Amino acid sequence: MGRLKSKGKKFVKKVRKRIPWVEHIISDVEAAGDLNPEGAVEVKAREGSLCLVCRGGRRLCGKPRCPAVVKLRSFLNVRKAVDSTEMVGSSPPGVFVGRIGYPYVYAGPLVPPVLGDTSLLDAPEKWVGKDLDEIVGFRTSLVRSRFRVNVKKPEKAERLMDRTLELALSEKPVDADVVFKKRPSGVFLFDGEVQPMGPSAPLKEIEVGSARADRRIEKAYSDTDLKAEEAALSLYLDGVPVSRIQRAFSVGAFGVARQRRLVPTRWSITAVDSTISRRLIEEMVKGRETINEYRVYEFSYLGNRFVVLLMPGSWSYEWIEAWHPRTVFNPSTTSIAMGGEGYRGRTTYASIGGCYYAVRLAVAEHLARERRQATVLAMREISPGFITPLGVWINRESVREALRRSYRKFNTLEDALKYVNTRFTINIEEWAKMSVLIQNALHQEKITKYF
Repeated sequence: MGRLKSKGKKFVKKVRKRIPWVEHIISDVEAAGDLNPEGAVEVKAREGSLCLVCRGGRRLCGKPRCPAVVKLRSFLNVRKAVDSTEMVGSSPPGVFVGRIGYPYVYAGPLVPPVLGDTSLLDAPEKWVGKDLDEIVGFRTSLVRSRFRVNVKKPEKAERLMDRTLELALSEKPVDADVVFKKRPSGVFLFDGEVQPMGPSAPLKEIEVGSARADRRIEKAYSDTDLKAEEAALSLYLDGVPVSRIQRAFSVGAFGVARQRRLVPTRWSITAVDSTISRRLIEEMVKGRETINEYRVYEFSYLGNRFVVLLMPGSWSYEWIEAWHPRTVFNPSTTSIAMGGEGYRGRTTYASIGGCYYAVRLAVAEHLARERRQATVLAMREISPGFITPLGVWINRESVREALRRSYRKFNTLEDALKYVNTRFTINIEEWAKMSVLIQNALHQEKITKYF
């Protein structure tokens, strides 16, 4: 129930629990039929949500497409393919560890209702260049089977945990026979501000086919004297994809025996990004010869513009984001929202979130390969074209892509900033106000002298 005020009078709008109006904005009649009160899919919206007023068709959020409808279409396709308590599919491999209720959380394998090479479904390193519908499809196609487990005592989950661990250590997709306690959830949250997720169900039994463990991860798992941080760095340097390290880290595959525990997926992603980037900076970047020119790298993707400015100087790093009005995390209709973190180093968690560490890893590995150091300012401008959050991977992989491409070289900061000013719709003065690095580089001089 939502309350709207107009001309001093109160209006109460009653919304049926299953929100039948959703069926009117989907052209696929068969799919729309699944949304009736007798159907298997229940559509909900947050109380007070703009979606209740918009109903997917009026674009009150200002986005070019309704993000909730994009996710709903994909969700329905998967839901129709999983309509019983049994399912057969090939896990990419993938696992998920939740964080609600910590230390008692839900964990379990991610399995799509298809057999074959499904590795792309959980490999964000390969997603850059894919369109939004494809990525949403990857996310929603994975059915989250779950069981309750104490992160400090995962062994008590016995067979279910053993099979989940077996999947997490695998190098290639693994066929799985899954039996749920009940049919996967048909509840869909009609909201444009949450990441796309597939159906979920409590896990009763799971049988997996022959899973071939990645020998490098298996070796780290078998070494119960090896600290988790050392294991993550060693695997990274040995060429193991970051997403695979994050997956094994989340199921407690690394660390000294008595200290091993499950780590919620969201935390494990940031922990691995943070750990590896910090070690690279300390051991392979700091102390190196500095670059001797100003470089500007850039890449645009899904409504995001990424620009990385490398400046001569010792290692220091800033990450700044600018959200245009009516974007995912800035509902304002008039004001641009900007936020940043960094400068030299941190001893506390970055308030801007995991994207800070994801981008730091991308930049650190680039400089480590080059055996140089630099002062780094990484920036991201988000336009209304970016209609739904997709995870911190988009920052890491987009900046990686930018750094793989050729760059513009400048002899002076003045020329570099002039060029950066042409790459954003937001004036460079606004970025400079947020950046300690630019302010210091300009020695407190007014940036307007350069324009």
